Amino acid sequence: MATTTAPGRTGAPKPKKSKDSGRPRPLWHDWLRSLDRPLTSYYLVLATSLLLIGLGLVMVLSSTMVDSITETGSAFSMFQRQLVSAAVGLPLMLLAAQSPVWVFRLVGYPAMIVSVALLLLTVFHGTEVNGAMRWLDVGGMLIQPSEPAKLAFALWGANILARKDELRELTEWRHLLIPLLPGCGLLTMLVLLGSDLSTTLVLLLIFLALLWVAGAPGRLFVVMFGLVLGLAAVVIAIEPFRIERVTAFLDPAADSGGDGYQSLHGLYALGTGGLFGVGIGASREKWGFLPFAESDFIFAIIGEEFGLLGTVVVLCLFGVLGYAGLRVATRVKDPFARLAAAAIVTWVIGQSMINIAAVIGLVPVTGIPLPLVSYGGSSLIPTMLALGILLSLARAEPKAQRALAARGPSRVQRALSWLGLDKTPTSGDERGTAASSGSAKRAPRKSGARGPKTTVKHRSGPVPAGDRPRRNRRR
Repeated sequence: MATTTAPGRTGAPKPKKSKDSGRPRPLWHDWLRSLDRPLTSYYLVLATSLLLIGLGLVMVLSSTMVDSITETGSAFSMFQRQLVSAAVGLPLMLLAAQSPVWVFRLVGYPAMIVSVALLLLTVFHGTEVNGAMRWLDVGGMLIQPSEPAKLAFALWGANILARKDELRELTEWRHLLIPLLPGCGLLTMLVLLGSDLSTTLVLLLIFLALLWVAGAPGRLFVVMFGLVLGLAAVVIAIEPFRIERVTAFLDPAADSGGDGYQSLHGLYALGTGGLFGVGIGASREKWGFLPFAESDFIFAIIGEEFGLLGTVVVLCLFGVLGYAGLRVATRVKDPFARLAAAAIVTWVIGQSMINIAAVIGLVPVTGIPLPLVSYGGSSLIPTMLALGILLSLARAEPKAQRALAARGPSRVQRALSWLGLDKTPTSGDERGTAASSGSAKRAPRKSGARGPKTTVKHRSGPVPAGDRPRRNRRR
């Protein structure tokens, strides 16, 4: 029996293939596809930041009620100060999220100069709290200048390396280290004069992250990492109280009433919480047993009140925040945006890992707060501002820029445009704008009595007759 085929086809018709073969698509497949949307990084950073800030406010209220009643007679005095800090940080965070990237490049140098000045002022005229000279009294309010110094160093270092990358100068090791290494050394020296080893470690983490993203060779990176470890060992050895902390870390039970007291009670709080916790507000360790329960050891109170599940949720939130930050760093095209995103995410995630590791007994007690969760406006406001910058960098992803351009300008962008802060055209942008405006003014020539368009030869290829220079035409 003869078969006929449709015109233009050869052979028998091919059977249609089924995409799913009749089987339902797994949920993880749809979840992975949803992560490929243009603004995924932006919404992940925003959601995790707001959740951690909200959790921090709840836990600060829970962990400070007893101390607040003892000090002021009100259970909400410390919580109100934290709420004011969050209220100040949130507009700054949203304003930074809507600001263009070039603003942060301009801010890096002034922020670094102001940070060094404040740290110098703290060394000579600081206020001693708990045996450490880390605080500065400004109008009756204590601030810790080392916290905003982390953000200043991240922006300044990213700008330095980005400028050298644009000039093609990062092929030599001296351009990688100068002036980045002296700037980091100056900040760490001033911070160490205030007996703040934990902040020094965070600054060194930012320094190593910038070198890594800038493409430092393996040998240089190993040397710098060894230098950091050597500096930490020397600083620990010259301070007797740090040696006692290391000894207490190795065996907390040997000095349960002294240096090992805080570590043991942090573990007691985690063990008491069990799987589901004792309930929000029902912590026992916050009743004067666990020192600094609202700041350094707030993760232990989370474990006691929310149990193992609560601590896992906190770890997942920081994990998602770290994933989103690294996603931004790998997707943006601008060298400054890539370096700044990596520095900020290394600062926030590295500090959170150090804090949690100290609470669960993996490293000695360092006295470093848990970002966005611990009590203290000096830590909360700079961290919120840094995450606002990370949100702005997420908006700078190529796909995100196209998606936002299709939406049109937001209210904040229109306000920035009114102030003249929405965009600064570069020379390339101005040339492109002039070219586009010139091409818009010139209407295409229509074929008339002189006939259709013709082309002439040129060094760069054939040129339409309507685009020939007038001086080459016959008069």
